[in-house]
Amino acid sequence: MIEIKNLTKIYTTPTQKILALDNVNLSVNKGEIFGIIGLSGAGKSTLIRCINMLEKPTKGSILIDGQDITLLDKNELRLARQKIGMIFQHFNLLSSRTVLDNVMFPLEIAKVPHSQAKKRAAELLELVGLSDKAKAYPSQLSGGQKQRVGIARALANEPKILLSDEATSALDPETTRSILKLMKDINKQMNITILLITHDMNVIKQICDRVAVIDNSRIVEVGDVLTVFSNPGTPTSRSFLNAIIKSEVPEDLLHLAKNNSNNSKLIRVSFIGASAGEPIISNMIKNFAIKANILYGNIDRVKDTPFGNLVMEIIGEPQAITAALDFLKDNGLEIEVLKHV
Repeated sequence: MIEIKNLTKIYTTPTQKILALDNVNLSVNKGEIFGIIGLSGAGKSTLIRCINMLEKPTKGSILIDGQDITLLDKNELRLARQKIGMIFQHFNLLSSRTVLDNVMFPLEIAKVPHSQAKKRAAELLELVGLSDKAKAYPSQLSGGQKQRVGIARALANEPKILLSDEATSALDPETTRSILKLMKDINKQMNITILLITHDMNVIKQICDRVAVIDNSRIVEVGDVLTVFSNPGTPTSRSFLNAIIKSEVPEDLLHLAKNNSNNSKLIRVSFIGASAGEPIISNMIKNFAIKANILYGNIDRVKDTPFGNLVMEIIGEPQAITAALDFLKDNGLEIEVLKHV
C-alpha cells in the first residue's frame, strides 16, 4: 500500500543544511497498522509529512497504492490526498465550526453535495461515539472527544490510508487507550491501512502489527512487534523497550549474582505466547544439574499475546549450563547471554 524508496529530506537554511531523512526505505502492507517510533528530532514527523506531501522530499519516491505521489502536479496531488486521512496531535479543529461542520469540512472541499456530506458526517460521528455532540463546538469538548472528531474528519473522504501524527501524546492514559481501541476497531471494520508515529512504545505494544525504529534520520530496525519486543536488534529499540518492560537488570540487583567464574552465566529469557504460561524454567531445573537464581522479571501483553522477560543467573558446570540453555531454546524461548558472572 505504501512503498518508500530512497527517501531523503534536507532542509536548507541561510547558514546550514539539515539532514532530516537519510535514504529511508520502507514498505507498509495493505490493511496493517504500522508504527514508526523514534525520539524527538529523529525524523519521524518529517517522514509522515512527506508521505502526504505536506513536505516535498529532496529526493526519492513515495508510492501510494502504486502511484508515485512525488510526481503529481498540484491538482493531481489534491485528488490523491483525499484518499489519505490525517490525524493530528493537537486536533486542528476549526473553533468556529460545530462538531458536525468540522467533519463535513473535507467533504465541502471535495465538493460533495451538502445533503450527502451531512449524512456521511453524521454516520462518522456515530462511528466514533459522538452523535450527541454534533451541535457542540470544540471548546466544549474534552481532549479525547476532540481527537474522536479529528478521526471522524480524517475518515470523511473514505481514505485508503490513515496517518496518525502523535495522535495520543496530548491525552491521558485512559483516554489514550480508548482512542487506540477506536483506531484498532476502524482498522478491522474498514480494512484501512494505518501508519502512526509515536515516541511511546506502549502505543506500539497495544495496536501495531509491525514497527520501524527511526534514529538520527535513518530507519535502523523493522519487524513485527513481537519480534522487536522479544529480540530488539538495536540500542535504540532496547532503550524504548526498557522504558515500559524494564528489561534491564537494576544495578542494585546485580550484586546478588554469585561470582563463580566460568560456572555461572547471567541470561535474559523472553517468553512469547503460550510459552509464557508453561513451567519451562521449573522443568529445566529438574532435568539439568544447574541452579537458577532469579534476579528480575515481568510479564505483559503485546497486542493480544502474553510476553514476558526473566533475568536470571544460571549456576553449574559449563556443560550443564550449555545443555540447560539449549533446552530453553528448544522450547521456543529467546535467550540472551548478558555476561559471565
